[in-house]
Amino acid sequence: MLELRPNCECCDTDLPPDAHAARICTYECTFCADCAECVLGGICPNCGGDLVARPIRTPAMLAKNSASTRRVFKPEWCPSSVKQASA
Repeated sequence: MLELRPNCECCDTDLPPDAHAARICTYECTFCADCAECVLGGICPNCGGDLVARPIRTPAMLAKNSASTRRVFKPEWCPSSVKQASA
């Protein structure tokens, strides 16, 4: 089951479970669409795999299997301009 992490690991933007702008790799590294496409070129900096749209979990399924609250933030993956823009 996908963890559905709550934020972009690059710029720390919030990504709720229903965010259409969330991108993930096969290891569930999570990024916003802007960072995934414009900063990382669609490639996960951790595993080198593709970043793809994260599926949406319906509210009924979220009630049974909630999204993660564990935030992962690795600003070293992004240029300082991206980090400053999100602050």
